[in-house]
Amino acid sequence: MSLDEYARLPKHSLYLVLDNLRSAFNVGSIFRAADAARLQGIYTCGYTAHPPHPKLDKTALGTLDYIETRHFATTLEAVENLRQREIPVWALETTSQSRCYTAIDYPRPLALVVGNEALGIDRAVLDRCDELIEIPMYGYKNSLNVAAASAVLAFEVLRQWQTTGATGEPTARA
Repeated sequence: MSLDEYARLPKHSLYLVLDNLRSAFNVGSIFRAADAARLQGIYTCGYTAHPPHPKLDKTALGTLDYIETRHFATTLEAVENLRQREIPVWALETTSQSRCYTAIDYPRPLALVVGNEALGIDRAVLDRCDELIEIPMYGYKNSLNVAAASAVLAFEVLRQWQTTGATGEPTARA
């Protein structure tokens, strides 16, 4: 399959919204995972590194050209853009209201907000999200790298969507 043919393949209607991520290397890893999952797009927000940024290419391994991307000055602007398009916005954050990521049905389309490596997602952004979800932590540090968490969550959403047998979505390449 040529790169042009690959670029025309349908994508899963899942967006990742990156809320002020500090590490360009984490952002590049998220682009790589998003390409592997054929996600619809990535919205970078605030001071999150975004294309063109020299450090992104190193970890994204050439995937920057295959993911729809848009940069917003603030995460709230990105959330409002998605909500105006009637795309539900959920946040991955551990709070007293969060639900386990495997115990919930994911709507389609969907946008998932992931937060800053040290500070998490801004409270004002959490207040605008339709649902809060979390990945249970069992270790001493009680945390998971944002790029790893994004990949875990994206592939859980796709697993559920494929299990429901919905039409019009991409199928995995062998």
